[in-house]
Amino acid sequence: MNHVASDRDPSTAELVSRLSEQVSRLARDEIRLAVAEVKDKGKHVGVGAGLLGGAGVLAWFGVMALIAGAILALALVMPAWGAALVVAGVVFAVAGVLALIGRRQIDRGTPPIPEQAAESVKRDISQVKARAHR
Repeated sequence: MNHVASDRDPSTAELVSRLSEQVSRLARDEIRLAVAEVKDKGKHVGVGAGLLGGAGVLAWFGVMALIAGAILALALVMPAWGAALVVAGVVFAVAGVLALIGRRQIDRGTPPIPEQAAESVKRDISQVKARAHR
C-alpha cells in the first residue's frame, strides 16, 4: 500500500519543525515553573530566618530582664523585681512562639528544589517516550 501525501498532510520537515517548537516551548515553560517554585521556597526560608533572628533578639532581651529581675530581687525592691520577672516571662513566651513559626517557615521552604517542576518534567518525558514507541 502506497500512501500518497495529500494537501492536508504536513511534510516531515513541517512535523520536525513543529516538534522543535513544541519542545522549546515546553522547556521554557518547565524552566519558568522551576524558577517560580524556587522563588517561593526562598521566600519561606527568608521569612523563617527573619523570625528566628527576631526570636534570638527577644530571647536576649529576656535574659537581660531576668538578670535585672534577679538583681532587683536581691536588692529587695519588691515592685521592681516582680515587674522584671513578669516582663521576662512574656518576652520568652513571645520568643518561643516566633521560634516555632520561624522553624515551620524554614521547613516549608527546604530543600530549595523545584519538586513540582521536576515531577512535571518526568511526566513529560514519560509521555514523549510512550508516544515515540507507538
